[in-house]
Order: sequence, then structure tokens, then C-alpha cells
Amino acid sequence: MNTTISIQMEKISKIYSTKDIETHALTQIDLTINKGDFISISGPSGCGKSTLLSILGLLDSPTQGSYIIEGEDVSQLSVDSRAHIRNQKIGFVFQSFNLIDELSVYENVALPLRYREPEISESDINKAVSLALKNVDMAHRMTHKPNQLSGGQQQRIAIARALVGEPAILLVDEPTGNLDSQNGDAVMRLLKSLNRAGTTICMVTHDPRYAEFAEKRLHLLDGVISQSGFSNKLVQEVG
Repeated sequence: MNTTISIQMEKISKIYSTKDIETHALTQIDLTINKGDFISISGPSGCGKSTLLSILGLLDSPTQGSYIIEGEDVSQLSVDSRAHIRNQKIGFVFQSFNLIDELSVYENVALPLRYREPEISESDINKAVSLALKNVDMAHRMTHKPNQLSGGQQQRIAIARALVGEPAILLVDEPTGNLDSQNGDAVMRLLKSLNRAGTTICMVTHDPRYAEFAEKRLHLLDGVISQSGFSNKLVQEVG
């Protein structure tokens, strides 16, 4: 396996079956994500974006096809095995932030590390959390509660939480969906900056302008990749 490849999908299909009907959510998807890539996935509602992201994030399994993360085939693992690899190798950023209001910013970011096996020492957790918050310019909010922060600040905390375990890939689902345009632009600039520093990102977005922040763009239609291409570098910089 090429050591520059983080993720390799080949002929991934997902079929949801009921007694009366089969729904082909994804059909024969081929996708290679190299270390350091920034890829956007766009397309109309119901095109398969969420299904693809769920399979990428090991929240669901494909009906057929192979899915390899850093040399390991994960396409047909048990639920427990998928959960273990997900915790080790994948970071998630959601539209809805998913922060716990009862916990401080520090504890929200530390949470994924507390479920790691083998157990991580408190001093190592502290170093990792401090670095993750520094990388999103939120170290000064460490003791705050999420409900004391703006939406843009909460999304930065969610990004820090996703990055704290140094995942192989950051999966980002509509990161600006709950933000106004100013905060949305700021979050996208942050993601671009993190990518330039080496973070591998795969992002689902409905916004064509934000899709342009990615180096490579995929367009899904009816469960297949209908278009792929590279973004206009000028648009990225201006964005």
C-alpha cells in the first residue's frame, strides 16, 4: 500500500432493502484520499452524500466493495471493531456542534481521548487538548462552557475535539450550516489553514462557494460520482 494514501474505496455500493423495494444509495464508488488532501463532496439532497460520509466514518458498512484505511480493510468489520478504529483514526465535525453544555471546553475536547485504549495519561491528555485548542485559536476559552460561546466559537471547539486524537482524516459534515456567513467564512478559513498544516479533510457541503476551498471537488448525483475536478486556486485564496 502506498504510504501516502489514507483512504482507498473501490466499487463501494450501498443498497437499502425493504420487503417491497431496493434503494441504491451509492453505486460503484471509487475514491482515493491521499494524506494532506482537502476534498469536498456536494450534490442535491438525497444524492448519497450522507451515506458516503457515514461509510467513510465507519458509522455504516457498504453492501459491497472494499474500504481501506491506512492499509487496513475495514469494509466488513463488526460494530465494535468499527467503533475502535473510528476512535483511533477518524475525527468528525458536524453541523450541530454536538458539544456537551455541562462540560467545560477543555473537557469537551478531552472526551475522545478518555475512551482511548490503551489509557492515556492525564499529562498527555492535557498536552493534546492544549495543542488542539491552540491550533483553533481557542486556548483562552478553555474553562468556559459551550453555551457561553458564539456559534462560530463552538464550531472551533468541535474542530479541536475532532483533531485532538490526531486522526488519519477529518470528516466534516456541513460545518457552516448553523452559522451566519461571517462565522461560516471564518470556519472555512480555519479548515483551509489546518489543511495547509497537514490535516487531511473530506467535507460535505451544499454551498458551491465553500466547496471551492477544497483542492478536489466531487459531485454526487443519484448515488454516483457525476463530476470530479480541481478547484480554482484564485477562488480558494479569495474565499
